[in-house]
Amino acid sequence: MSAVSARVLDEAIAWQLCLDSGEATSRERQAFAGWLAADPDHARVWQQLGGVDQQLASVNAPAARRALLHSAAARRQQRSRLGGSALGVVLSCGLLLGLLHQQRPLGDYLADEMTASGEQRDLTLADHSQVRLNSRSAVDIDFSGAERRLFLRSGEILVQTGHGDPRPFVVDTAQGRLRALGTRFLVRREGDATRLIVLQSAVAAHPAGSPDERVINAGSQVLMHDTSLDGVASAPVGADAWSRGMLVVENQRLGDLLASLAEYRHGYLGVDPSIADLRISGSFPLYDSERALAALPPSLPVRIERHTDWWVRVVPQATVTP
Repeated sequence: MSAVSARVLDEAIAWQLCLDSGEATSRERQAFAGWLAADPDHARVWQQLGGVDQQLASVNAPAARRALLHSAAARRQQRSRLGGSALGVVLSCGLLLGLLHQQRPLGDYLADEMTASGEQRDLTLADHSQVRLNSRSAVDIDFSGAERRLFLRSGEILVQTGHGDPRPFVVDTAQGRLRALGTRFLVRREGDATRLIVLQSAVAAHPAGSPDERVINAGSQVLMHDTSLDGVASAPVGADAWSRGMLVVENQRLGDLLASLAEYRHGYLGVDPSIADLRISGSFPLYDSERALAALPPSLPVRIERHTDWWVRVVPQATVTP
């Protein structure tokens, strides 16, 4: 399946915002129907974003399937409330676990550029390439007469290479080297591996401990290890939506979804291990994790266990706290 363009994804997100507002006019609904029918890519990305219920104008559709979207500018104001010694102990534990969750490799603090939890940053490099750092990312920049080089220490970056510079543009990680072939692509560190997602053109992937190099084309992704590359797969829809304040997932583990949301909020956000492997699809606002969490119970057998704003867990629906 080929990847949809960023333009189509942005249009789909704009339509979801319009229809979710509850103020869409009949003319806007007619315009949406025309947009949906105008191109197969429109229908495909709309369905994968979980918008089928909106297409049918079902006011009772579960919130989780209606893609709870908000502008990145609408970041939630965090509140700190203490109500007695027992609650104070819970909050203190939540703060401690939150700090432990946010621990980072010491090398990150030596990086040329680094983002904190919940922060994204745009860089314009000397060759006019554009780089966006996702939350909790760290990168070194080393431009020489021979090459343009980034080293991704941790986290994720979105790269749009500049044109007209004959020097190779490469992104190195602990697992190997990614050489851009005039392109737009994502690089993400995942434990002891590196994930490459190519959005435009192509990237040559070369594991550090292997003589082999493989060209990954637009619309594809691959996981790179020290000595090998996994099989090439289709790039996920909305892979770069995080750069616009959205998290788009398709059949993702609940535990992985919550780990991503946790990077954009303070305190502790956890999940009971017994439900961590549940699968979910949809789109969620990164900067309003409360709305994202509220979307889970209508579609999964879970509930939100909240002790304070700083201590939140997703637990099985039947669990009762003593």
